[in-house]
Amino acid sequence: MYIYIYCIQYTESSLLLLKAHIVIHARHCMEMGCWNEWVEQTLEKLESRKLLRSLRPIHLSDGTSADEEEFECFDGLRQWDRTSVEVEISDTTFHRWLQDIHSPGDDLGGSGVACTEAGTSAGRFRKLILFSGNDYLGLSSHPTVIKAATQAVQKHGMGPRGSALICGYTNYHRVLESSLAELKNKEDCLLCPTGFSANMAFMTAVGNVSLLLAKDSQPSIDERVAVFSDALNHASIIDGIRLAEKQKSVAAFVYRHCDMHHLNELLTNCPVKKKVVITDSLFSMDGDFAPLLALMKLRKKHGFLLAIDDAHATFVCGKTGGGAAELFNCISDVDICIGTLSKAAGCHGGYIACSKKWKQLIQSRGRSFIFSTSTPVPIIAAAHAAVVVAKKEKWRRKAIWNRVQDFRDMTGIPITSPIISLIVGSEETALQASRHLLEFGFHITAIRPPTVAPNSCRLRITLSAAHTLDDVRNLTAALSQCVNFSEIGFYSPSWNSRL
Repeated sequence: MYIYIYCIQYTESSLLLLKAHIVIHARHCMEMGCWNEWVEQTLEKLESRKLLRSLRPIHLSDGTSADEEEFECFDGLRQWDRTSVEVEISDTTFHRWLQDIHSPGDDLGGSGVACTEAGTSAGRFRKLILFSGNDYLGLSSHPTVIKAATQAVQKHGMGPRGSALICGYTNYHRVLESSLAELKNKEDCLLCPTGFSANMAFMTAVGNVSLLLAKDSQPSIDERVAVFSDALNHASIIDGIRLAEKQKSVAAFVYRHCDMHHLNELLTNCPVKKKVVITDSLFSMDGDFAPLLALMKLRKKHGFLLAIDDAHATFVCGKTGGGAAELFNCISDVDICIGTLSKAAGCHGGYIACSKKWKQLIQSRGRSFIFSTSTPVPIIAAAHAAVVVAKKEKWRRKAIWNRVQDFRDMTGIPITSPIISLIVGSEETALQASRHLLEFGFHITAIRPPTVAPNSCRLRITLSAAHTLDDVRNLTAALSQCVNFSEIGFYSPSWNSRL
């Protein structure tokens, strides 16, 4: 009634447009409702076959009773933060790196003393400023994180050792899952041993939706799940899709990097009902963000399930560190949020923030979750402390974005994130630049195939809240001697030369 009264004030063309929007919205609601139904039906199938698996936390006394308010936080950079960006390498390693000589990785003896070669000094080490790590907030050396791990290992050792479904899931794990679910504004969360295994577990669970709901033993093409993946997605997403393809449970479609027009074409021309779009939120080798707002529009139009790998944006982006979805104010439009605790949390492990039903499905059918030993308790305790500290010490996010602005101002390169991809072309050019920076005291490795495509070799620089203005100033001065900033500008964030 209200819609009709409102519409009569419009022209005929406007009314047709409004009707089209209503139809699209209704279709979107119906298709998203279908995904809920498909997951429910899949769970019912598993239940009927007695294949539904539950987590049964083992209680470790004095495990997680401490109030989060007791976690010590600080209001600015401290000396210990520097240990996350200052590293040492042996003289032997230094000279091998400079000469591009293959290293077997045994440059340090079992006693921790540097091995000697002609022209090197025994026991000598060189300090380098690390600009190639992923500890974006410098939390790996935070006293509160260290204390949490230390207390846990003193009380429980490494904790129960086994897969999560057997004996490796404890109240420590459950508390961390709850804190991550709250951070991502999702019903629940499932911890995985790594971010790689999290993506693998999710994709195999997606494939099981079509396998279990198929009329016959093998799903027909129409019964499979259509998975649409960005061309530059992380290897873990690609491998997860490949595994599901081998099971003939999904049909994969790769769209050009961040090309929403191409994705829209693929979605429009795909007759399969069950559709999933998965993308990195912040691309690890290019430093650009996925066009999440454009993805939201396509999601409303096509009603697909949207999954993002938020590994490099979590704790770095958003007011509370909620990640790229919080930064772009579209948290409710992201159905599945996959991430890792090995980047800005400075720890280890992966997670999938999702609904309770999706969690139950993944823990029952996600092979990489089911058949992996659960993360040790001290690491889980440290990760929980890191989540709390990252949320409270907001100055760390401000500091890292200040460094982004500093680099942008000093070089003129329009970077949009703490990941800086300086594409220099050939392998030899990249290696020479890396060696040049090494001589100036910077640890920045050359990224080469197969990590990136041929002739798109690069220096991948990452900024940290623990870096100072002087660090960035000295780095850019050294870079200017081996990189032409004006040319690099042509390759900034949304380049597509790897396609």
